[in-house]
Amino acid sequence: MLSAAEIERLAQEFESKSPQEIIGWAVETFWPEVALSSSFQTQSMPLLHMAARIKRGLPVFFLDTGYHFWETLMFREQIASEWQINVIDLYRDTRWDVFARQHTRSLPAEDPNLCCYLHKVQPMQKALKDLKAWITGIRRDQTSVRAHAKILELQDDGLLKINPLLNWTKADVERYMEEYNLPSHPLLEKGYRSIGCAPCTIAIGVNDDDRAGRWVGRGKTECGLHTEMFQHKDIAEVKKEFQLAVCRSERG
Repeated sequence: MLSAAEIERLAQEFESKSPQEIIGWAVETFWPEVALSSSFQTQSMPLLHMAARIKRGLPVFFLDTGYHFWETLMFREQIASEWQINVIDLYRDTRWDVFARQHTRSLPAEDPNLCCYLHKVQPMQKALKDLKAWITGIRRDQTSVRAHAKILELQDDGLLKINPLLNWTKADVERYMEEYNLPSHPLLEKGYRSIGCAPCTIAIGVNDDDRAGRWVGRGKTECGLHTEMFQHKDIAEVKKEFQLAVCRSERG
């Protein structure tokens, strides 16, 4: 078990290391209690490509929310097959099925935070609970929240979050994609530069920020996997919100 001081020291050291070196360290240190998560969009390709070359069989968690574009699901199948990736689909807890099915169309718009919690945050929490390390593809240049992240982040429950691409830029991603001739998500050429669930993603203009098409008009920039929401293991606050949502649905 690494101490907090050792993690802090390594985080600083890794600022000058390549993503491949960081992934290699993660696998060597934590295997088999380590996994990677991916949304299988274009910017996900470099990390997936590196991981597939470094450790065959590394689990790759994919959050199957039920709201994905068909193109995303097909692209995931294509990459998983061609690169022989061990993709593990994650689904919402069955406890929420009745509510979620009753509000399939309305939930993303009316309560996007609750929707993300049920379909993304809680399933990922459950999948990671018996692991020691979680590899993600976030970068500092993506959002204001991610700008303050560290390459190694110790979670409250002892899980170590590892962000090998954190100090990469969009240009670095494009350079790697070109060098290895990696495929792009089929919706990229239609203006979808950052792709999440279909109800919460729109195409954007060439001069817009890459994430400008996510949760437009909803005061939201993150799904919760990389914010304080992910630390709410007791989900007390989210349960209150859930109960309010149920009451609203019953009154309606």
